[in-house]
Amino acid sequence: MTKPFYAEPILNSPYLPPTRHHALGEDGQPLEHPPIEGRRRSKYVTPVPKARRTKAAAARSQTSLAFDAEESGPSGYNPTPIINEIRNHLDSWRALPNPNDWGVTPVTQRLLQHWRHHEFSNQKPFFCQIEAVETAIWLAEVARGRKQYAHIFRHLQEANRDANPDLFRLALKLATGAGKTTVMAMLIAWQSINAARQPNSSLFSRGFLLVAPGITIKDRLRVLNPSDTDNYYRTRELVPAELMTDLGKAKIVITNYHAFQRRKAHDLNPVGERLMQGRRGQPIEKQETEGEMLQRACGELLPLKNIVVINDEAHHCYRERPGTDEEAEAKGEEKEEAKKNNEAARLWISGLEALKRKVGLRAVYDLSATPFFLRGSGYEEGTLFPWVVSDFSLVDAIECGIVKLPRVPVADNAVNAEIPVYRNLWDHIGKAMPKKGAGKSGELDPFSIPAQLQTALISLYSHYEKEFEEWHRVGIGVPPVFIVVCNNTASSKLVYEWVSGWQREREGQLQTIHHGHLPLFSNFDKNTGEPLPRMNTLLIDSQQIESGEALDATFRDMAATEIEQFRREKQEREGAAAGNISDSELLREVMNTVGQKGRLGEQIRCVVSVSMLTEGWDANTVTHILGVRAFGTQLLCEQVIGRGLRRQSYELNPETQLFETEYADILGIPFDFATEPQKVTKKPPKPVTRVAAVRERERLGIRFPRVAGYRTELPPDRIQATFNADSTLTLTPELVGPCETRLEGLVGEGHDISPDALDEMRPNTVAVHLTKRLVERYFRDGDQDPPYHLYNLIQPITRRWIRDHLKTVGGTRIGMLTYAEIADKAASLIYAGIVREASAGGEPIVKAMLDPYNPHGSTNHVAFNTTKPVQWTAPDKCHVNAVVLDSDWEAELARVVESHPATIAYVKNQALGFEVPYLAGSLTRRYLPDFIVQIDDGRGAADPLNLVVEVKGFRGLDAQLKAQAMETLWLPGVNNLKTFGRWGFAEFRDAFAIKDEWGKLVARFAECTADA
Repeated sequence: MTKPFYAEPILNSPYLPPTRHHALGEDGQPLEHPPIEGRRRSKYVTPVPKARRTKAAAARSQTSLAFDAEESGPSGYNPTPIINEIRNHLDSWRALPNPNDWGVTPVTQRLLQHWRHHEFSNQKPFFCQIEAVETAIWLAEVARGRKQYAHIFRHLQEANRDANPDLFRLALKLATGAGKTTVMAMLIAWQSINAARQPNSSLFSRGFLLVAPGITIKDRLRVLNPSDTDNYYRTRELVPAELMTDLGKAKIVITNYHAFQRRKAHDLNPVGERLMQGRRGQPIEKQETEGEMLQRACGELLPLKNIVVINDEAHHCYRERPGTDEEAEAKGEEKEEAKKNNEAARLWISGLEALKRKVGLRAVYDLSATPFFLRGSGYEEGTLFPWVVSDFSLVDAIECGIVKLPRVPVADNAVNAEIPVYRNLWDHIGKAMPKKGAGKSGELDPFSIPAQLQTALISLYSHYEKEFEEWHRVGIGVPPVFIVVCNNTASSKLVYEWVSGWQREREGQLQTIHHGHLPLFSNFDKNTGEPLPRMNTLLIDSQQIESGEALDATFRDMAATEIEQFRREKQEREGAAAGNISDSELLREVMNTVGQKGRLGEQIRCVVSVSMLTEGWDANTVTHILGVRAFGTQLLCEQVIGRGLRRQSYELNPETQLFETEYADILGIPFDFATEPQKVTKKPPKPVTRVAAVRERERLGIRFPRVAGYRTELPPDRIQATFNADSTLTLTPELVGPCETRLEGLVGEGHDISPDALDEMRPNTVAVHLTKRLVERYFRDGDQDPPYHLYNLIQPITRRWIRDHLKTVGGTRIGMLTYAEIADKAASLIYAGIVREASAGGEPIVKAMLDPYNPHGSTNHVAFNTTKPVQWTAPDKCHVNAVVLDSDWEAELARVVESHPATIAYVKNQALGFEVPYLAGSLTRRYLPDFIVQIDDGRGAADPLNLVVEVKGFRGLDAQLKAQAMETLWLPGVNNLKTFGRWGFAEFRDAFAIKDEWGKLVARFAECTADA
């Protein structure tokens, strides 16, 4: 019987809080048990093995940290109870319906509403991304200073005091592929916009230092700079258009931790140094000062005070535990690894401490999929950072479909092996692999690699062939990617040459000895033996190219052929200037563009990596991974597997509204999760289209107001109302809840229940309640007392509305109008009728209040990517190159509008920033109409009529409220401003009559103009 986990691995939407989770045993393995309702608590699902240590190390007790006193498992201190408590507080806080109760600033309110409810043109933020930012917001704005949460801050202060004595860090844990860069963008937006509008606040900063472990991630993080053309704030619509100006005031420096290394102060030789010292032999500074280092690394931030630091892949940043020397106790490759870990961590955290001494730090946010202490830190390897406050684990990400599902071997026919051989390949081949780097190993013979490794490569490649053919069959434009992770340069060179072919010098000339054992990965022409113009397999040393320094001579010699070929290809693509790029920059570009159409790494099929693949490598086309190295802990396993977990497609299944399951097949990495193979049905990703304003069509640009609210001035002596079809409210069980419910027990007689108690409530009683609501909500002047003297003027209107425009169906009762939510909606419809009547007198009683920071918008700034279908626009009708089609109705409207002679210009309201504020009950919401169309209604192109057009099929209560707001508030308010031209509104509800209705509409406007 297939366990439920394997039959249905994805349980939850990526965009909503998880509501179910799979039953897993204590060992983290799925059980034969149906999914469990509710969200999984934060805890260790997969056990993290202890690091191998010497006897001396084993005898050492962990006592220097206060939180070590109560270690409760193999992973040492576990802060998940704090994570779970914070998560519970967040759930309650998030559920508060009124933004005014959230306890945050107006800017934070706007951002939270935008992230949670905005209709994003492309992929919207995942729930886990929003939750991570919500955690930071809740701690900073809501919980800080409140006694009931003091123990949380006490816990964090103690954890930081012992591990980071000079810093206060908060860590946000998100699984690989869950989008940490988006979270960083949201953190920056929240902090910087608040700081711009509250410059004296002690909570916010507009200065940010983003620190990455290497240049690849540094390059990737450029999208966090608001001035970058591809910045996430605009392209992913993370910041409302009216807040972009404030965001532009942020100062952001992006660097890799290597910049904290204090460099030589001069390049003098001994003779020059003596000359500089002079006769007295005064010593000269040989190393730059701390201040000089900071000026070079983050000079733009130094004039500011109390900046925010964001550490990407923050598990590389820690202070070694005092009183331990784990590095000295390790041996061999473990000792080298511990030394590298400690040097990097020491340099990183020392740089942050220096920056705090110089300018102060408002906050330090750590982001990582694996925020654990590394080998050599003095803490048990795999111990979770005790300042983690938010956790979205790999298991959670799999159950939400955010990442691929890893599959590893579970059985084989090697009868003498205790576990499948390819589950932990290194145990079987490690002794036969070269122990040193390529420079010390001499000329190695690729034919000599162990048999188990060859079989593993061929076996995984055989499956890759089928995947490759399937991708080709369905028209995916790039190949799937197979990666091999090796332990050193000698091993990687052996594997690389065995896979892709190799040459040797014979009699002074290079000769091709072998074309490669895996044809799809060969770098040589099978007929001529000459190197292919486009390489299929890439050899990379990610650690070397991450530092930004020149390549090691040994690796440079190993990769000489591929460097030359890629340089030639780059020159053919980009011209002679490409020849000036350094070797490491060239290889970094190839690696970073694997699987990207039109880029240097587009057709790479296989990547053989020396050491670990860089964490910044975000290729989403990886389907197969082979580990050819030791993996001491699950931490290392998750980091390597993480390179292959990024999804290829982010399209929801239209029936389930969940992602389709994607898989990564893995050998040689002993990762204990999701081990049962599944057949994959490959679905090609949808093509991505760039939608943007066209510079040559600037004459067709449309300018619109950004309305923040409305001010109405009703005549004080006369209150009347005019109602129409949109004034009608129909109470249904969908709106108010079931009105007939059957209850039954296990045995005995059942019975029905319904809201019969409301039958006693008379219409006059409801009218009294509703009139009072109207007076208090719509006629109060600021903080003044409600003008109850208007009650007798308004009550007849309310009673008439109840008599003529209230319908009850499905067992609903008139008394349900006393529900606050329903009463607010009814009051909104009645008030719209009052404004409609007052406006009919010809006096301007409504004025639109524009956003003071960003009063207008235009089509000039439209630029985004989409996977939705598009319809290309006519170059003489639309400033933007395409219309994104959310329905066939919109396609028809665009076709009709383009073909009509009265149309001057039009645009689809997609990523345009055109919003109409309206009230839905007690909440202010923002309505995004479908189109803006400029037509010539008889006054000529110089004085066009701007038509806001909505294409609507089903029309519920919310659509009524939107239409009422347009008709009675937005249109008269904007037209009364007289600074944005003339505006109108139209709805189309019949797809087959759009052409006829559009013609009639234009003719009607033309007649009105002629009559005027």
